[in-house]
Amino acid sequence: MLFNSYTFLFLFLPITFVGFFWIGSYSRSLAALWLFASSLFFYGWWNPIYVGLLLASILFNYAFGTALSREHARGHDKRKKQILAVAVVADLGLLAYYKYANFFVENASAALGVNWQIDAVILPLGISFFTFTQIAFLVDSYRGEVKETNFIHYGLFVTYFPHLIAGPVLHHKEMMPQFAMPITYRVQWDNLSIGLTIFTLGLFKKVVLADGIAPYAAPAFDMAAHGGEPGFWEAWGGALAYTFQLYFDFSGYSDMAIGLSRLFGVKLPLNFSSPYKAVNIIEFWRRWHMTLSRFLRDYLYYALGGNRKGAARRYLNLFVTMLLGGLWHGAGWTYVIWGALHGSYLMVNHAWRHLRASLGHDLKHSGLAGRIAGVVLTFFVVVVGWVFFRASNLDAALIILKSMFCIDGITMPSSWHGLLHWRLVQLMEGMGIGFGYVEAIDEGLRYFPVQGWIAALWALAWFAPNTQQIMAAFRPALDAVAPSGRLRWQPDVFWLGVTALGLFYVLTELGKVSEFLYFQF
Repeated sequence: MLFNSYTFLFLFLPITFVGFFWIGSYSRSLAALWLFASSLFFYGWWNPIYVGLLLASILFNYAFGTALSREHARGHDKRKKQILAVAVVADLGLLAYYKYANFFVENASAALGVNWQIDAVILPLGISFFTFTQIAFLVDSYRGEVKETNFIHYGLFVTYFPHLIAGPVLHHKEMMPQFAMPITYRVQWDNLSIGLTIFTLGLFKKVVLADGIAPYAAPAFDMAAHGGEPGFWEAWGGALAYTFQLYFDFSGYSDMAIGLSRLFGVKLPLNFSSPYKAVNIIEFWRRWHMTLSRFLRDYLYYALGGNRKGAARRYLNLFVTMLLGGLWHGAGWTYVIWGALHGSYLMVNHAWRHLRASLGHDLKHSGLAGRIAGVVLTFFVVVVGWVFFRASNLDAALIILKSMFCIDGITMPSSWHGLLHWRLVQLMEGMGIGFGYVEAIDEGLRYFPVQGWIAALWALAWFAPNTQQIMAAFRPALDAVAPSGRLRWQPDVFWLGVTALGLFYVLTELGKVSEFLYFQF
């Protein structure tokens, strides 16, 4: 079931909402159970068969987590290590089968020259998210950090429908205490106004902005996938269109998750905070998919040794963490390369910061010119990474990049030839820049497609305050955010009108329901 569907908006959400608070007025335990069951129904709407898989995973991890807490209390270190190893291996084995079995067999067959085949394994929605969520629970049980063991709250924490399909990756200590609070089960009008506003903003981002530019991302990548070579303008248009499609798609989902959860009186952690404003790649990963970055840092990077074993080991740990983070996103070499690229970016960024610090530079104040240069450079390398992320295969990604970096030269619109001085034209031609018909420009000027979309969304991503800044005074998420100085939400008639108009407009645009891009991960 999709957030941007009439079924969800007019059936599932109101029935779940009314049932939760009506039952909560009599019994908090039954209300939590209702929300747990509703979340399972939400998940099963896609494929009921996998509800059993999800429930089995919950029961398995809850049992092992309880056993780990018990062994920790008894001081049985060796036994709890064995229990943790068995549980984590089982979780990762399940994930590996559903997500990587086809990829492994295909590559093993090619490498060994054999003809191994298995039936296509259908990937259960959200398996990466509920697996990572529960691995964190297991590790914290091993450490003795789990304080609540209510099974209904645990099941709800794992299946909670606002986050289940595409994140954020939740932590038990953030969520389970909220499900135990009496106030959660009482309707609070401020939660309704805040939640509906954030949900509407997220729905607008998805339906109008992300889906609006989506058609302009596909042609260049589809052409490359079939062996064609898009021109310079088409390649950059496709890459930038996808860059902003993914941005507003994921930003919209993150807002909707926070808004929906706030309707039920529960705050989620912040998962997206204007990452294209980042001045370096380190900051980018503190702003993009923030809860996944937190998980990779706390349960992988630190487990590998973090920065405790010298500079060389630190860089290796960074690279390995991002490489596995790339593989987490998908079973394909393009995702592996994307992860390796970001691992390399982080290594270079940390090395550069270390060099500047050794020279006595002030790393916190680089000046306006330095910040602008940092934002532009970071955005550029992120776009290069997104080409691999989006391309259907490695050859297609290389074709797109070849066109973006003018390996075969650039063709400028023939209409521009007469506007330029002949010496400049001569110089450009000497540099491999020719003139001719360019569909992306000549046709685009008549139909206002990709260029206008890119310019508008670029301006929004770089200069507009994000949802959390607009709503900061009312702390919509668990994380505190500095408020916007330009646009601040208030529970008044003006914002009620803006929200109502925005919601009405979005509802008229829901004819073509599209999935969120992060559903596939």
